[in-house]
Amino acid sequence: MELCVLLRELHLLPPEKPFASSAPPAVTTVLSQLQEKLTAASSDTETFSLLDHTERLFLTADPDWLFSPAPAGEEELRSTHRSVVRALTDCASLPVCEDESSSLPPAGYHGVPGRALRVCSVLQVLLETLGQSQRTDLLLTLAPSVCVFSVMHYQDQVWTTSSSRAAARRLQEALLRAGGWTDSAHLLMGDRSLAVMEEEGTKRGVLSGVLDLLQPQLTRDTWHRCEAVKLVFVWTLLQVTRPSLSPHLPRFLPPSLFLNDHFRPENCMLGVRCLHHIVINTPAAELRQFNRADVMYEALFKHLFTTEAAVIQLVLSCLLDLMLVFEKPPSVLAPTRRRPCRHDDVLSLVLTHMEAENKVSLRRVYASALPPYIDRMGVGVCRHLKRLERVVLGYLEIGDPPEETSRLKILEALKTTMTVAWPRMEVRSNLLLRCLLRLLVDVSSDSCLEDASKRKLMSETALCIKLLDRCTHGKLLPVLQQVDSSCCSPEVLSCLASITATTER
Repeated sequence: MELCVLLRELHLLPPEKPFASSAPPAVTTVLSQLQEKLTAASSDTETFSLLDHTERLFLTADPDWLFSPAPAGEEELRSTHRSVVRALTDCASLPVCEDESSSLPPAGYHGVPGRALRVCSVLQVLLETLGQSQRTDLLLTLAPSVCVFSVMHYQDQVWTTSSSRAAARRLQEALLRAGGWTDSAHLLMGDRSLAVMEEEGTKRGVLSGVLDLLQPQLTRDTWHRCEAVKLVFVWTLLQVTRPSLSPHLPRFLPPSLFLNDHFRPENCMLGVRCLHHIVINTPAAELRQFNRADVMYEALFKHLFTTEAAVIQLVLSCLLDLMLVFEKPPSVLAPTRRRPCRHDDVLSLVLTHMEAENKVSLRRVYASALPPYIDRMGVGVCRHLKRLERVVLGYLEIGDPPEETSRLKILEALKTTMTVAWPRMEVRSNLLLRCLLRLLVDVSSDSCLEDASKRKLMSETALCIKLLDRCTHGKLLPVLQQVDSSCCSPEVLSCLASITATTER
């Protein structure tokens, strides 16, 4: 009888037509009317009242009635439940932006966290009831909408509060429990190994359903209208790894390129992260198909002309992996096949920008990216030695306190260069030795440097001098032995003494 009272309060049952507990109205009829009321609600008060009644309905209704097949069959039942869940999630939907050049102010999301909190509570009750009834097919129908909604509202963004984020996390956990999924990746991809797929009770993923929901909002003209859509898309993509990513590559790649091409740095960085994830988790043959890799390369390469340090850092890391899709590393090619390639294009442009760069943040990014690129180039770096030498000398002259990131990374780049291109270093030994000795003197006398940074710099500089001496077949040793206390501090003398002692042995 409690269900009867509840339906009367919702005006879903005429007062003159009571029903016996054994013959309630069809659940699809009740849910369809409830969905219409939720959609037509015009105020928060009306919406909250409907949400409270809906939660009571899911709590008190007999699961056999709530999930019983409709007269038209299972498909009607699934469709009706899906419509109700979407109506519930729409109660806490985000307002859309009018254009792509601006975001809504925090005041534009007023009321969203409170409505999201109530919706999460209703959906959590539904999932718990559904999990107990073991209706796997119906759960897989509703899971994509619930997943998108929970991810949208547990982001730390202007449309959420600590309470709404906690409620969204609880909803996500309830979804995982209801379906027996271990984590979010398992929820999206399901059981992937062939051994598991042959067993009964295999867990299916909901990735296709999630992408079906996101796809209409991820076109070139619409993706920027809702701030949360891009975050849900990025979250979804980063959960999917190989081999599950490949079948959905045509749906993942275009939105990633849209984000990458956007003028706002935060969107651009999201796009680069997506493209990097795609590169790592997709076979090279599939990336080369339909010139996908070429499109990605061109989209990323143009960012090397920006002045945003965070963007360049992500782009250089992504390009390093992407270029392996096109070509073998120059370091493994035979000498007769070492022709200029994309690796040379990127390294040449990076060195050109490094020479003229004076922003500290960009100098640190470039210096950090240089060692892995030189290591990848191998002896092919000889084509860039003249410009690389100017960069090394210029960066070692200017301090980068307190961690001295730029100098340490440049010393690492110098060590790598001397290791792979040692026959070409003897003609540059005098210039490099003067620079390294000057660096030792400057660092030892710099009172602003922390002791740890000072020791690290002097140790790395000493190692570079040792390698340089080996490149010259010991010709630097007599020069180092002539240095005395009249031209440097005892600290530098001690460092040089350790170098000469090691070299003589």
